[in-house]
Amino acid sequence: MRTRSAFTLAAAGLLLAAGLAEAKPAQCETSDEGRYACDFQVTDRKGSFRISAPGRPTYRMEVDAPGQGFAFARLGGRDLALPGPHRQSRQDPACWVSEATGTRICAR
Repeated sequence: MRTRSAFTLAAAGLLLAAGLAEAKPAQCETSDEGRYACDFQVTDRKGSFRISAPGRPTYRMEVDAPGQGFAFARLGGRDLALPGPHRQSRQDPACWVSEATGTRICAR
């Protein structure tokens, strides 16, 4: 009986975690791709996320501290690190801006 209860609790935890990772429709904008409809997916509790859309690169923002993170683009089956740390824009919190290049990744 205890094994079944432990399994039930573990399964419930996985379902809750799956809710965190559920993709939601959004409007995305990047310096390279312009504006487009996309799927937005939160990937951890720190605010890291992934945006994806058919025919576009998948962008991933790994937040390592509040308002600061590192970005990656999936191109040709490979994840490529984008230049510089990225900071969350104070003027538009939906956007993250590269300190090295000024390029933006936004999801609304």
